[in-house]
Amino acid sequence: MEADALHDLTAAYALDALDAEDARRYEAHLARCARCQGELAELSESAGALAYASEAPAPPAELRARILDRAKAERPNVVPLRPRWLRPVIAAAAVAACAAIGLGLWAFSLSGKLDRREAQLARQQRVAQILARPGSHRISFSRGTLVVGSDGQAALVLTKLAEPGSGRTYEAWVADGGTPQPAGLFAGGTTIAVPLERPVRTGATVMVTEEKAGGAETPSQAPFLIVRNAPQS
Repeated sequence: MEADALHDLTAAYALDALDAEDARRYEAHLARCARCQGELAELSESAGALAYASEAPAPPAELRARILDRAKAERPNVVPLRPRWLRPVIAAAAVAACAAIGLGLWAFSLSGKLDRREAQLARQQRVAQILARPGSHRISFSRGTLVVGSDGQAALVLTKLAEPGSGRTYEAWVADGGTPQPAGLFAGGTTIAVPLERPVRTGATVMVTEEKAGGAETPSQAPFLIVRNAPQS
């Protein structure tokens, strides 16, 4: 398991939601990772700093060289009657344009990856805040744990959930005496922490279904997971 993946297990470890093998790997990582030690000690304060923990990687050096070599190999599209001094200028402009396009595509791809990483970190922060709230309680079930704060803010932590089919997504729902309401979309994975987008009051039920990509307004099929926030004794 990669180090980045181990960093993301902090919230699940705090919930005792990891299986024995993942817990062993995380504890071995935790013993030498000051970052995860800090997160585990104060989840709500340290999670906000995760988005600034690493810098964006620099473009690969070979990318520019490859673009320049390919551009130089192309025949310049120059009108023969133009003065000779224009030819190297146009050729240089073509090379620069190709390099700009290549770097622009690389930057666009990198931006998408950073946006996804930022969204993932924001979800981890919300889960950490729910975990850190006084008075929160946990409801354990076969697939994971539901954590509910005293204000109804809740997070769903699931383990070993297979990826949904192509063009599909998992969707969480909260039913509180009426029609189930959408509460968040997520994918599968070894450990998934999902901050629910609707409050889970006492007596409410949390459900999960598999839906088309983008989610649905109402469940299209029977839920494969149902957890009720029963009154605490």
